[in-house]
Amino acid sequence: MGASLQRRTEHFIFNLEPTADKYEIITIIRKRTTLIMDPRTSAQDVMRCDLCETAVVQMHCDTCLVNLCKACVGEHMVSDQSKKHEVVQFKLRKSTLLFPGCKIHDKQQCTMYCNQCDIPVCDTCLASDQHLGHKLSKILQIIDEKKENIIKEKIELNDTIYPTYQDIASDVQNRMSQLEKEYGDLSTAITKHGEDWHREIDKLVKKLKAEVDEMKNTQLNTLQKHLDEINKTMSDIKDEIESIDLAVESNDKSKLFKFTSSVERYRKLPQKILPSLPTFTPCKIKGQDLKKIFGTVSSSSPTSDKHGYSMKSTQKSPEAGSSPPVKQLLDEPETVTTIDTGYGYLYNVTCLSDEEIWTKGSDSTMKLFSINRGSLLKSITTKSGKIPSNIAVTKSGDLVYTDYADRTVNIVKNEKIEEVIKLQNWRPWSVCSTSSGDLLVIMESDDYKQTKVVHYSGSTEKQTIQFDDQSNPLYSSSGYIIHITENRNLDICVSDEGARAVVGVNQAGKLRFRYTGHTPGPKYKPFNPLGITTDSQSHILTADYFNDCVHIIDQDGQFLRYIDCGLCNPYGLCIDTNDNLFVAQYRNRQVKEIKYISKI
Repeated sequence: MGASLQRRTEHFIFNLEPTADKYEIITIIRKRTTLIMDPRTSAQDVMRCDLCETAVVQMHCDTCLVNLCKACVGEHMVSDQSKKHEVVQFKLRKSTLLFPGCKIHDKQQCTMYCNQCDIPVCDTCLASDQHLGHKLSKILQIIDEKKENIIKEKIELNDTIYPTYQDIASDVQNRMSQLEKEYGDLSTAITKHGEDWHREIDKLVKKLKAEVDEMKNTQLNTLQKHLDEINKTMSDIKDEIESIDLAVESNDKSKLFKFTSSVERYRKLPQKILPSLPTFTPCKIKGQDLKKIFGTVSSSSPTSDKHGYSMKSTQKSPEAGSSPPVKQLLDEPETVTTIDTGYGYLYNVTCLSDEEIWTKGSDSTMKLFSINRGSLLKSITTKSGKIPSNIAVTKSGDLVYTDYADRTVNIVKNEKIEEVIKLQNWRPWSVCSTSSGDLLVIMESDDYKQTKVVHYSGSTEKQTIQFDDQSNPLYSSSGYIIHITENRNLDICVSDEGARAVVGVNQAGKLRFRYTGHTPGPKYKPFNPLGITTDSQSHILTADYFNDCVHIIDQDGQFLRYIDCGLCNPYGLCIDTNDNLFVAQYRNRQVKEIKYISKI
Protein backbone atom coordinates (compact mmCIF):
# COMPACT_ATOMS: atom_id res chain seq x y z
CA MET A 1 0.00 0.00 0.00
CA GLY A 2 2.85 2.38 0.92
CA ALA A 3 4.73 1.72 -2.35
CA SER A 4 1.60 2.37 -4.40
CA LEU A 5 0.96 5.65 -2.55
CA GLN A 6 4.58 6.70 -3.05
CA ARG A 7 4.47 5.92 -6.79
CA ARG A 8 1.22 7.85 -7.32
CA THR A 9 2.56 10.83 -5.36
CA GLU A 10 5.83 10.85 -7.32
CA HIS A 11 3.98 10.57 -10.64
CA PHE A 12 1.90 13.61 -9.70
CA ILE A 13 5.03 15.62 -8.82
CA PHE A 14 6.86 14.58 -12.00
CA ASN A 15 4.05 16.06 -14.09
CA LEU A 16 4.60 19.44 -12.48
CA GLU A 17 6.84 21.91 -14.36
CA PRO A 18 10.56 21.07 -13.94
CA THR A 19 12.12 22.77 -10.91
CA ALA A 20 15.08 22.03 -8.69
CA ASP A 21 12.69 21.62 -5.74
CA LYS A 22 10.95 18.74 -7.49
CA TYR A 23 13.89 16.43 -6.79
CA GLU A 24 14.13 17.53 -3.15
CA ILE A 25 10.40 16.78 -2.66
CA ILE A 26 10.79 13.35 -4.27
CA THR A 27 13.85 12.58 -2.10
CA ILE A 28 11.93 13.48 1.09
CA ILE A 29 8.95 11.33 0.04
CA ARG A 30 11.17 8.36 -0.71
CA LYS A 31 13.11 8.68 2.56
CA ARG A 32 9.96 8.97 4.66
CA THR A 33 8.28 6.10 2.83
CA THR A 34 11.39 3.98 3.40
CA LEU A 35 11.39 4.86 7.11
CA ILE A 36 7.75 3.84 7.41
CA MET A 37 8.18 0.56 5.50
CA ASP A 38 11.61 -0.52 6.80
CA PRO A 39 11.40 -2.22 10.22
CA ARG A 40 15.14 -1.65 10.75
CA THR A 41 14.56 2.11 11.06
CA SER A 42 11.41 1.96 13.16
CA ALA A 43 11.18 3.34 16.69
CA GLN A 44 11.65 -0.18 18.12
CA ASP A 45 15.24 -0.36 16.80
CA VAL A 46 17.18 2.69 18.05
CA MET A 47 20.95 3.11 18.43
CA ARG A 48 22.31 2.20 21.89
CA CYS A 49 25.30 3.51 23.85
CA ASP A 50 28.53 1.62 23.07
CA LEU A 51 29.46 1.53 26.80
CA CYS A 52 26.32 0.60 28.72
CA GLU A 53 24.54 -0.85 25.68
CA THR A 54 21.14 0.07 27.13
CA ALA A 55 20.61 3.84 26.99
CA VAL A 56 19.80 5.70 23.76
CA VAL A 57 22.76 7.40 22.02
CA GLN A 58 22.92 11.16 22.62
CA MET A 59 26.62 12.01 22.32
CA HIS A 60 29.62 10.99 20.17
CA CYS A 61 33.38 11.08 20.73
CA ASP A 62 34.99 12.25 17.49
CA THR A 63 38.42 11.24 18.79
CA CYS A 64 37.57 7.61 19.56
CA LEU A 65 34.58 7.30 17.20
CA VAL A 66 32.41 5.98 20.07
CA ASN A 67 28.62 6.54 20.55
CA LEU A 68 27.66 7.52 24.11
CA CYS A 69 24.67 8.31 26.31
CA LYS A 70 25.04 11.36 28.56
CA ALA A 71 25.52 9.22 31.65
CA CYS A 72 28.55 7.44 30.15
CA VAL A 73 30.39 10.57 28.93
CA GLY A 74 32.33 11.02 32.19
CA GLU A 75 33.38 7.37 32.32
CA HIS A 76 34.63 7.59 28.75
CA MET A 77 36.59 10.81 29.37
CA VAL A 78 38.63 9.23 32.19
CA SER A 79 39.06 5.86 30.47
CA ASP A 80 42.06 7.09 28.45
CA GLN A 81 43.49 10.37 29.71
CA SER A 82 46.30 10.33 27.15
CA LYS A 83 43.83 11.48 24.50
CA LYS A 84 42.07 14.77 24.10
CA HIS A 85 38.50 13.56 23.81
CA GLU A 86 36.24 15.66 21.56
CA VAL A 87 32.71 14.78 22.67
CA VAL A 88 29.90 16.39 20.64
CA GLN A 89 26.17 15.87 20.19
CA PHE A 90 25.47 12.79 18.09
CA LYS A 91 23.99 14.82 15.23
CA LEU A 92 27.21 16.90 15.10
CA ARG A 93 29.51 13.85 14.96
CA LYS A 94 32.58 13.98 12.66
CA SER A 95 32.80 17.73 13.22
CA THR A 96 36.29 17.43 14.74
CA LEU A 97 39.28 17.08 12.41
CA LEU A 98 41.41 13.99 13.08
CA PHE A 99 45.07 14.63 12.32
CA PRO A 100 47.57 11.87 11.44
CA GLY A 101 49.08 10.05 14.40
CA CYS A 102 52.81 10.41 15.08
CA LYS A 103 54.83 7.32 14.14
CA ILE A 104 57.44 8.07 16.83
CA HIS A 105 55.38 9.36 19.77
CA ASP A 106 52.39 7.13 20.38
CA LYS A 107 48.99 8.77 20.86
CA GLN A 108 50.29 12.16 19.66
CA GLN A 109 48.58 13.90 16.72
CA CYS A 110 50.66 15.68 14.07
CA THR A 111 49.77 19.32 13.42
CA MET A 112 52.85 20.21 11.34
CA TYR A 113 54.69 18.70 8.37
CA CYS A 114 58.48 18.55 7.92
CA ASN A 115 59.16 19.23 4.24
CA GLN A 116 62.79 18.11 4.48
CA CYS A 117 61.99 14.75 6.12
CA ASP A 118 58.71 14.46 4.19
CA ILE A 119 56.78 13.27 7.26
CA PRO A 120 54.07 14.64 9.59
CA VAL A 121 55.40 15.73 12.99
CA CYS A 122 53.79 16.24 16.41
CA ASP A 123 54.52 18.87 19.08
CA THR A 124 56.94 16.51 20.85
CA CYS A 125 58.88 16.05 17.59
CA LEU A 126 59.11 19.82 17.17
CA ALA A 127 60.42 20.21 20.73
CA SER A 128 63.29 17.84 19.95
CA ASP A 129 66.41 18.71 17.92
CA GLN A 130 65.53 16.21 15.19
CA HIS A 131 63.82 18.79 12.93
CA LEU A 132 65.80 21.84 14.00
CA GLY A 133 66.32 24.22 11.05
CA HIS A 134 64.00 22.21 8.79
CA LYS A 135 61.33 23.92 6.73
CA LEU A 136 57.94 23.21 8.28
CA SER A 137 54.41 23.58 6.94
CA LYS A 138 51.04 23.41 8.61
CA ILE A 139 49.56 19.95 8.24
CA LEU A 140 46.27 21.44 7.00
CA GLN A 141 48.11 23.14 4.12
CA ILE A 142 49.75 19.86 3.10
CA ILE A 143 46.42 18.02 3.44
CA ASP A 144 44.69 20.62 1.26
CA GLU A 145 47.41 20.26 -1.38
CA LYS A 146 47.16 16.48 -1.28
CA LYS A 147 43.38 16.70 -1.40
CA GLU A 148 43.56 19.00 -4.43
CA ASN A 149 45.95 16.60 -6.20
CA ILE A 150 43.75 13.64 -5.36
CA ILE A 151 40.66 15.45 -6.66
CA LYS A 152 42.53 16.28 -9.87
CA GLU A 153 43.48 12.64 -10.21
CA LYS A 154 39.86 11.65 -9.54
CA ILE A 155 38.66 14.05 -12.24
CA GLU A 156 41.22 12.61 -14.66
CA LEU A 157 40.19 9.07 -13.75
CA ASN A 158 36.50 9.89 -14.02
CA ASP A 159 36.52 12.17 -17.09
CA THR A 160 39.41 10.80 -19.15
CA ILE A 161 40.95 7.51 -18.08
CA TYR A 162 37.79 5.55 -17.19
CA PRO A 163 35.92 6.65 -20.37
CA THR A 164 39.03 5.70 -22.36
CA TYR A 165 39.00 2.22 -20.80
CA GLN A 166 35.26 2.04 -21.55
CA ASP A 167 36.06 2.75 -25.20
CA ILE A 168 38.89 0.20 -25.12
CA ALA A 169 36.54 -2.42 -23.64
CA SER A 170 33.94 -1.57 -26.27
CA ASP A 171 36.61 -1.76 -28.97
CA VAL A 172 37.77 -5.18 -27.72
CA GLN A 173 34.16 -6.42 -27.56
CA ASN A 174 33.55 -5.17 -31.09
CA ARG A 175 36.74 -6.89 -32.26
CA MET A 176 35.63 -10.10 -30.55
CA SER A 177 32.23 -9.90 -32.26
CA GLN A 178 33.91 -9.17 -35.58
CA LEU A 179 36.35 -12.03 -34.98
CA GLU A 180 33.46 -14.41 -34.28
CA LYS A 181 31.79 -13.32 -37.54
CA GLU A 182 34.98 -13.54 -39.62
CA TYR A 183 35.93 -16.96 -38.22
CA GLY A 184 32.37 -18.09 -38.91
CA ASP A 185 32.74 -16.85 -42.49
CA LEU A 186 36.07 -18.71 -42.76
CA SER A 187 34.51 -21.96 -41.52
CA THR A 188 31.62 -21.48 -43.95
CA ALA A 189 34.07 -20.96 -46.83
CA ILE A 190 35.94 -24.16 -45.94
CA THR A 191 32.67 -26.09 -45.70
CA LYS A 192 31.52 -24.71 -49.05
CA HIS A 193 34.86 -25.61 -50.66
CA GLY A 194 34.51 -29.11 -49.22
CA GLU A 195 31.01 -29.36 -50.66
CA ASP A 196 32.39 -28.23 -54.03
CA TRP A 197 35.02 -30.93 -53.78
CA HIS A 198 32.39 -33.51 -52.91
CA ARG A 199 30.35 -32.51 -55.94
CA GLU A 200 33.39 -32.68 -58.22
CA ILE A 201 34.48 -36.02 -56.73
CA ASP A 202 30.95 -37.41 -57.14
CA LYS A 203 31.03 -36.30 -60.78
CA LEU A 204 34.46 -37.85 -61.30
CA VAL A 205 33.42 -41.13 -59.65
CA LYS A 206 30.31 -41.24 -61.80
CA LYS A 207 32.37 -40.57 -64.95
CA LEU A 208 34.99 -43.23 -64.11
CA LYS A 209 32.28 -45.81 -63.35
CA ALA A 210 30.61 -44.98 -66.68
CA GLU A 211 33.93 -45.53 -68.49
CA VAL A 212 34.38 -48.86 -66.70
CA ASP A 213 30.86 -49.94 -67.68
CA GLU A 214 31.52 -48.98 -71.29
CA MET A 215 34.78 -50.97 -71.43
CA LYS A 216 33.07 -53.93 -69.79
CA ASN A 217 30.21 -53.87 -72.31
CA THR A 218 32.65 -53.60 -75.25
CA GLN A 219 34.64 -56.63 -74.14
CA LEU A 220 31.51 -58.60 -73.33
CA ASN A 221 30.18 -57.87 -76.83
CA THR A 222 33.48 -59.05 -78.39
CA LEU A 223 33.46 -62.26 -76.36
CA GLN A 224 29.78 -62.81 -77.15
CA LYS A 225 30.48 -62.63 -80.91
CA HIS A 226 33.40 -65.02 -80.49
CA LEU A 227 31.17 -67.38 -78.51
CA ASP A 228 28.50 -67.21 -81.22
CA GLU A 229 31.11 -68.17 -83.88
CA ILE A 230 32.36 -71.10 -81.77
CA ASN A 231 28.81 -72.33 -81.16
CA LYS A 232 28.13 -72.22 -84.94
CA THR A 233 31.33 -74.17 -85.63
CA MET A 234 30.32 -76.73 -83.02
CA SER A 235 26.94 -77.09 -84.73
CA ASP A 236 28.68 -77.56 -88.10
CA ILE A 237 30.95 -80.24 -86.59
CA LYS A 238 27.91 -82.12 -85.30
CA ASP A 239 26.39 -81.97 -88.78
CA GLU A 240 29.67 -83.29 -90.23
CA ILE A 241 29.69 -86.21 -87.79
CA GLU A 242 26.12 -87.13 -88.73
CA SER A 243 27.10 -87.05 -92.44
CA ILE A 244 30.00 -89.42 -91.79
CA ASP A 245 27.74 -91.77 -89.84
CA LEU A 246 25.26 -91.86 -92.68
CA ALA A 247 27.95 -92.54 -95.27
CA VAL A 248 29.58 -95.30 -93.22
CA GLU A 249 26.37 -97.06 -92.25
CA SER A 250 24.66 -96.77 -95.63
CA ASN A 251 24.35 -99.94 -97.83
CA ASP A 252 25.05 -97.70 -100.76
CA LYS A 253 28.79 -97.94 -100.77
CA SER A 254 29.08 -95.43 -103.55
CA LYS A 255 28.43 -92.77 -100.93
CA LEU A 256 31.74 -93.52 -99.35
CA PHE A 257 33.44 -92.71 -102.62
CA LYS A 258 31.50 -89.51 -102.92
CA PHE A 259 32.08 -88.36 -99.28
CA THR A 260 34.47 -85.44 -98.81
CA SER A 261 35.77 -84.85 -95.32
CA SER A 262 36.02 -81.31 -93.85
CA VAL A 263 37.94 -82.32 -90.79
CA GLU A 264 40.96 -80.40 -91.96
CA ARG A 265 38.96 -77.16 -91.74
CA TYR A 266 38.04 -77.85 -88.11
CA ARG A 267 41.55 -78.81 -87.09
CA LYS A 268 42.47 -75.14 -87.36
CA LEU A 269 41.16 -73.83 -84.07
CA PRO A 270 39.91 -70.22 -83.63
CA GLN A 271 42.02 -67.53 -82.02
CA LYS A 272 41.92 -67.31 -78.29
CA ILE A 273 40.44 -64.00 -77.22
CA LEU A 274 41.52 -62.91 -73.76
CA PRO A 275 39.66 -60.02 -72.10
CA SER A 276 41.86 -57.26 -70.71
CA LEU A 277 40.67 -55.97 -67.34
CA PRO A 278 41.35 -52.28 -66.76
CA THR A 279 42.97 -51.27 -63.51
CA PHE A 280 42.14 -48.40 -61.17
CA THR A 281 45.18 -46.65 -59.83
CA PRO A 282 44.09 -44.28 -57.05
CA CYS A 283 46.27 -41.33 -56.13
CA LYS A 284 47.78 -41.87 -52.75
CA ILE A 285 46.12 -39.61 -50.18
CA LYS A 286 48.70 -37.90 -48.04
CA GLY A 287 47.55 -35.31 -45.50
CA GLN A 288 50.01 -32.61 -46.49
CA ASP A 289 49.61 -33.17 -50.25
CA LEU A 290 45.83 -33.18 -49.93
CA LYS A 291 45.93 -29.90 -47.96
CA LYS A 292 48.00 -28.33 -50.73
CA ILE A 293 45.48 -29.45 -53.35
CA PHE A 294 42.37 -28.69 -51.28
CA GLY A 295 43.61 -25.44 -49.76
CA THR A 296 45.38 -24.31 -46.62
CA VAL A 297 44.62 -21.93 -43.76
CA SER A 298 47.36 -19.46 -42.94
CA SER A 299 48.44 -19.29 -39.31
CA SER A 300 47.42 -16.27 -37.23
CA SER A 301 47.86 -14.93 -33.73
CA PRO A 302 46.97 -11.67 -32.00
CA THR A 303 49.46 -8.87 -32.53
CA SER A 304 49.96 -5.58 -30.73
CA ASP A 305 49.59 -2.24 -32.42
CA LYS A 306 52.81 -0.36 -31.73
CA HIS A 307 50.86 2.89 -31.59
CA GLY A 308 48.47 1.44 -28.96
CA TYR A 309 45.33 3.17 -27.71
CA SER A 310 45.10 6.94 -27.37
CA MET A 311 43.75 8.71 -24.33
CA LYS A 312 40.41 10.37 -24.99
CA SER A 313 40.60 14.05 -25.82
CA THR A 314 38.02 16.77 -25.27
CA GLN A 315 38.96 18.22 -28.66
CA LYS A 316 36.99 17.16 -31.70
CA SER A 317 39.16 15.31 -34.18
CA PRO A 318 38.42 15.54 -37.91
CA GLU A 319 36.55 12.56 -39.31
CA ALA A 320 38.09 10.83 -42.30
CA GLY A 321 36.74 9.26 -45.43
CA SER A 322 33.16 10.10 -46.25
CA SER A 323 32.78 12.47 -43.28
CA PRO A 324 31.46 15.97 -43.99
CA PRO A 325 33.84 18.93 -44.01
CA VAL A 326 34.92 19.85 -40.49
CA LYS A 327 33.14 22.87 -39.01
CA GLN A 328 34.49 24.78 -36.04
CA LEU A 329 32.41 25.71 -32.99
CA LEU A 330 31.97 29.48 -32.65
CA ASP A 331 33.48 31.14 -29.60
CA GLU A 332 30.39 33.32 -29.29
CA PRO A 333 27.14 31.69 -30.48
CA GLU A 334 24.51 34.20 -31.62
CA THR A 335 20.72 34.32 -31.74
CA VAL A 336 19.40 34.58 -35.31
CA THR A 337 15.64 34.77 -34.75
CA THR A 338 12.96 34.24 -32.10
CA ILE A 339 9.47 32.80 -32.71
CA ASP A 340 6.59 33.17 -30.23
CA THR A 341 4.45 30.00 -30.30
CA GLY A 342 1.51 31.08 -28.12
CA TYR A 343 1.41 27.92 -25.95
CA GLY A 344 0.91 27.98 -22.22
CA TYR A 345 4.23 26.13 -21.97
CA LEU A 346 6.49 25.00 -24.82
CA TYR A 347 8.04 21.53 -24.84
CA ASN A 348 9.38 20.40 -28.22
CA VAL A 349 10.51 21.64 -31.62
CA THR A 350 11.48 19.65 -34.73
CA CYS A 351 12.56 20.79 -38.20
CA LEU A 352 10.38 19.99 -41.18
CA SER A 353 12.80 21.85 -43.47
CA ASP A 354 15.23 24.77 -43.33
CA GLU A 355 12.21 27.09 -43.58
CA GLU A 356 9.61 25.41 -41.33
CA ILE A 357 9.45 23.92 -37.82
CA TRP A 358 6.85 21.88 -35.97
CA THR A 359 6.24 22.66 -32.27
CA LYS A 360 4.47 20.95 -29.39
CA GLY A 361 3.26 22.64 -26.22
CA SER A 362 0.95 22.18 -23.25
CA ASP A 363 -2.20 21.39 -25.25
CA SER A 364 -3.28 18.84 -27.87
CA THR A 365 -2.34 21.02 -30.87
CA MET A 366 0.88 20.69 -32.86
CA LYS A 367 1.78 23.85 -34.78
CA LEU A 368 3.82 24.42 -37.94
CA PHE A 369 5.65 27.78 -38.15
CA SER A 370 7.55 29.63 -40.86
CA ILE A 371 11.06 30.31 -39.58
CA ASN A 372 11.69 33.48 -41.59
CA ARG A 373 8.30 35.11 -40.99
CA GLY A 374 7.56 33.54 -37.59
CA SER A 375 3.95 33.01 -38.72
CA LEU A 376 1.68 30.05 -38.00
CA LEU A 377 1.18 27.92 -41.14
CA LYS A 378 -0.80 24.93 -39.92
CA SER A 379 -2.20 23.22 -36.80
CA ILE A 380 -2.87 19.51 -36.17
CA THR A 381 -4.82 18.19 -33.16
CA THR A 382 -4.02 14.75 -31.75
CA LYS A 383 -6.46 11.94 -32.46
CA SER A 384 -7.10 11.33 -28.75
CA GLY A 385 -7.40 15.01 -27.88
CA LYS A 386 -4.60 14.52 -25.31
CA ILE A 387 -1.24 16.32 -25.13
CA PRO A 388 1.32 14.53 -27.36
CA SER A 389 4.37 13.25 -25.49
CA ASN A 390 6.88 14.05 -28.24
CA ILE A 391 7.11 14.95 -31.93
CA ALA A 392 9.56 14.25 -34.76
CA VAL A 393 9.71 14.42 -38.55
CA THR A 394 10.32 11.26 -40.58
CA LYS A 395 12.84 10.96 -43.38
CA SER A 396 9.98 11.35 -45.88
CA GLY A 397 8.86 14.61 -44.24
CA ASP A 398 5.81 13.37 -42.29
CA LEU A 399 5.06 14.49 -38.74
CA VAL A 400 5.17 11.66 -36.17
CA TYR A 401 4.01 11.99 -32.56
CA THR A 402 3.72 9.78 -29.48
CA ASP A 403 0.57 9.73 -27.34
CA TYR A 404 1.34 8.65 -23.78
CA ALA A 405 -2.35 8.59 -22.82
CA ASP A 406 -3.54 6.08 -25.43
CA ARG A 407 -0.21 4.20 -25.84
CA THR A 408 0.19 4.97 -29.55
CA VAL A 409 2.73 6.22 -32.07
CA ASN A 410 1.05 8.11 -34.93
CA ILE A 411 2.07 9.58 -38.30
CA VAL A 412 0.36 12.55 -39.94
CA LYS A 413 0.11 12.16 -43.72
CA ASN A 414 -1.79 14.74 -45.78
CA GLU A 415 -3.25 16.06 -42.51
CA LYS A 416 -4.71 12.60 -41.76
CA ILE A 417 -3.53 10.77 -38.64
CA GLU A 418 -2.53 7.12 -39.01
CA GLU A 419 -1.91 4.92 -35.97
CA VAL A 420 1.39 3.08 -36.61
CA ILE A 421 2.09 1.41 -33.26
CA LYS A 422 -0.24 0.42 -30.41
CA LEU A 423 1.49 -0.66 -27.20
CA GLN A 424 0.36 -3.05 -24.45
CA ASN A 425 1.62 -2.60 -20.84
CA TRP A 426 3.97 0.14 -22.08
CA ARG A 427 3.61 3.87 -22.79
CA PRO A 428 5.68 5.83 -25.34
CA TRP A 429 7.75 8.85 -24.32
CA SER A 430 10.01 10.08 -27.08
CA VAL A 431 10.44 9.21 -30.77
CA CYS A 432 12.94 9.95 -33.52
CA SER A 433 13.34 8.99 -37.16
CA THR A 434 16.55 7.14 -38.14
CA SER A 435 18.73 7.69 -41.19
CA SER A 436 17.21 4.53 -42.69
CA GLY A 437 13.66 5.85 -42.26
CA ASP A 438 12.80 3.61 -39.26
CA LEU A 439 11.56 4.82 -35.88
CA LEU A 440 13.23 4.68 -32.46
CA VAL A 441 10.73 4.85 -29.60
CA ILE A 442 11.64 5.14 -25.94
CA MET A 443 8.92 3.80 -23.66
CA GLU A 444 8.08 3.19 -20.01
CA SER A 445 6.29 0.24 -18.43
CA ASP A 446 2.91 0.80 -16.75
CA ASP A 447 4.43 0.16 -13.31
CA TYR A 448 7.14 2.81 -13.93
CA LYS A 449 9.86 0.24 -13.21
CA GLN A 450 11.31 -0.28 -16.69
CA THR A 451 12.41 1.88 -19.59
CA LYS A 452 13.60 0.67 -22.98
CA VAL A 453 14.33 1.75 -26.56
CA VAL A 454 12.56 -0.15 -29.33
CA HIS A 455 13.57 0.02 -33.00
CA TYR A 456 10.60 -0.22 -35.40
CA SER A 457 10.44 -0.70 -39.14
CA GLY A 458 6.90 0.44 -39.82
CA SER A 459 4.95 -1.33 -37.08
CA THR A 460 7.39 -4.27 -36.91
CA GLU A 461 9.68 -4.46 -33.87
CA LYS A 462 13.30 -5.02 -35.00
CA GLN A 463 15.35 -4.49 -31.84
CA THR A 464 15.00 -3.79 -28.11
CA ILE A 465 17.67 -1.96 -26.08
CA GLN A 466 17.23 -2.09 -22.32
CA PHE A 467 20.21 -3.60 -20.46
CA ASP A 468 24.01 -3.38 -20.54
CA ASP A 469 26.41 -6.35 -20.68
CA GLN A 470 26.01 -6.92 -16.93
CA SER A 471 22.19 -7.00 -17.26
CA ASN A 472 21.87 -3.64 -15.53
CA PRO A 473 19.23 -1.19 -16.82
CA LEU A 474 20.66 1.36 -19.24
CA TYR A 475 17.97 3.93 -18.46
CA SER A 476 16.18 5.20 -15.34
CA SER A 477 12.45 4.85 -14.73
CA SER A 478 9.68 6.17 -12.44
CA GLY A 479 8.14 8.76 -14.71
CA TYR A 480 11.20 10.82 -15.61
CA ILE A 481 11.23 12.56 -18.99
CA ILE A 482 13.50 10.90 -21.56
CA HIS A 483 14.35 12.08 -25.10
CA ILE A 484 16.08 10.20 -27.93
CA THR A 485 18.02 10.86 -31.14
CA GLU A 486 20.29 9.01 -33.58
CA ASN A 487 23.78 10.37 -34.14
CA ARG A 488 25.45 10.58 -37.55
CA ASN A 489 27.70 7.62 -36.58
CA LEU A 490 24.48 5.61 -35.90
CA ASP A 491 24.86 5.74 -32.11
CA ILE A 492 21.55 5.95 -30.23
CA CYS A 493 21.71 8.84 -27.75
CA VAL A 494 19.22 9.28 -24.89
CA SER A 495 18.90 12.23 -22.49
CA ASP A 496 17.83 10.61 -19.22
CA GLU A 497 16.42 13.18 -16.79
CA GLY A 498 16.06 10.62 -14.00
CA ALA A 499 19.71 9.56 -14.17
CA ARG A 500 20.81 13.13 -14.99
CA ALA A 501 22.87 11.70 -17.82
CA VAL A 502 23.17 11.37 -21.57
CA VAL A 503 23.48 7.67 -22.42
CA GLY A 504 25.07 6.64 -25.74
CA VAL A 505 24.90 3.11 -27.15
CA ASN A 506 26.09 1.86 -30.52
CA GLN A 507 23.87 0.45 -33.24
CA ALA A 508 24.00 -2.99 -31.60
CA GLY A 509 22.86 -1.55 -28.26
CA LYS A 510 26.25 -1.77 -26.51
CA LEU A 511 26.97 1.02 -24.02
CA ARG A 512 29.54 3.51 -25.39
CA PHE A 513 29.44 6.34 -22.87
CA ARG A 514 27.47 7.98 -20.08
CA TYR A 515 27.80 11.80 -19.83
CA THR A 516 26.75 13.21 -16.45
CA GLY A 517 27.35 16.92 -17.03
CA HIS A 518 30.26 19.29 -16.72
CA THR A 519 30.98 20.62 -13.23
CA PRO A 520 30.26 23.27 -12.29
CA GLY A 521 27.27 24.20 -14.45
CA PRO A 522 26.78 27.84 -15.45
CA LYS A 523 24.30 28.31 -12.59
CA TYR A 524 25.84 25.73 -10.25
CA LYS A 525 22.67 23.64 -10.38
CA PRO A 526 22.31 19.88 -10.96
CA PHE A 527 22.60 18.70 -14.56
CA ASN A 528 19.02 18.33 -15.87
CA PRO A 529 19.12 16.99 -19.46
CA LEU A 530 15.90 17.21 -21.47
CA GLY A 531 15.80 17.74 -25.26
CA ILE A 532 18.58 16.17 -27.35
CA THR A 533 19.75 16.48 -30.96
CA THR A 534 22.86 15.94 -33.13
CA ASP A 535 24.57 17.81 -35.97
CA SER A 536 26.62 17.03 -39.08
CA GLN A 537 29.83 16.79 -37.03
CA SER A 538 28.36 14.04 -34.78
CA HIS A 539 28.22 16.52 -31.91
CA ILE A 540 25.51 15.72 -29.37
CA LEU A 541 23.58 18.68 -27.95
CA THR A 542 21.33 18.45 -24.90
CA ALA A 543 19.20 21.07 -23.16
CA ASP A 544 20.08 21.67 -19.47
CA TYR A 545 16.84 23.03 -17.99
CA PHE A 546 18.14 24.12 -14.57
CA ASN A 547 21.32 25.80 -15.87
CA ASP A 548 19.59 27.64 -18.78
CA CYS A 549 22.07 26.34 -21.35
CA VAL A 550 22.80 23.70 -23.96
CA HIS A 551 25.72 21.25 -23.52
CA ILE A 552 27.75 20.27 -26.59
CA ILE A 553 29.58 16.95 -26.29
CA ASP A 554 31.47 14.96 -28.92
CA GLN A 555 30.49 11.54 -30.25
CA ASP A 556 32.43 9.88 -27.42
CA GLY A 557 30.58 11.77 -24.68
CA GLN A 558 33.31 14.32 -23.95
CA PHE A 559 32.28 17.87 -23.01
CA LEU A 560 33.17 20.57 -25.55
CA ARG A 561 31.36 23.74 -24.45
CA TYR A 562 28.10 25.44 -23.42
CA ILE A 563 25.64 27.49 -25.45
CA ASP A 564 23.98 30.20 -23.36
CA CYS A 565 22.62 33.07 -25.51
CA GLY A 566 20.23 34.22 -22.77
CA LEU A 567 18.23 30.99 -22.78
CA CYS A 568 15.34 30.55 -20.34
CA ASN A 569 14.45 26.98 -19.30
CA PRO A 570 15.50 25.23 -22.55
CA TYR A 571 13.41 22.11 -23.04
CA GLY A 572 13.39 20.81 -26.63
CA LEU A 573 16.06 20.94 -29.36
CA CYS A 574 16.44 20.32 -33.09
CA ILE A 575 18.96 21.16 -35.83
CA ASP A 576 18.34 21.90 -39.51
CA THR A 577 20.50 20.80 -42.46
CA ASN A 578 22.68 23.93 -42.09
CA ASP A 579 23.49 23.11 -38.45
CA ASN A 580 21.35 25.93 -37.07
CA LEU A 581 20.11 25.12 -33.57
CA PHE A 582 16.47 25.61 -32.57
CA VAL A 583 15.69 25.72 -28.83
CA ALA A 584 12.16 25.40 -27.39
CA GLN A 585 12.02 27.47 -24.18
CA TYR A 586 9.55 26.18 -21.63
CA ARG A 587 8.32 29.26 -19.75
CA ASN A 588 8.47 32.07 -22.31
CA ARG A 589 7.00 29.79 -25.05
CA GLN A 590 9.58 30.97 -27.61
CA VAL A 591 11.73 29.08 -30.11
CA LYS A 592 15.22 30.54 -30.49
CA GLU A 593 17.28 29.94 -33.62
CA ILE A 594 20.99 29.97 -32.70
CA LYS A 595 24.07 29.94 -34.91
CA TYR A 596 26.78 28.10 -32.96
CA ILE A 597 29.00 26.51 -35.62
CA SER A 598 30.94 27.92 -38.57
CA LYS A 599 29.87 27.49 -42.17
CA ILE A 600 32.17 26.06 -44.84
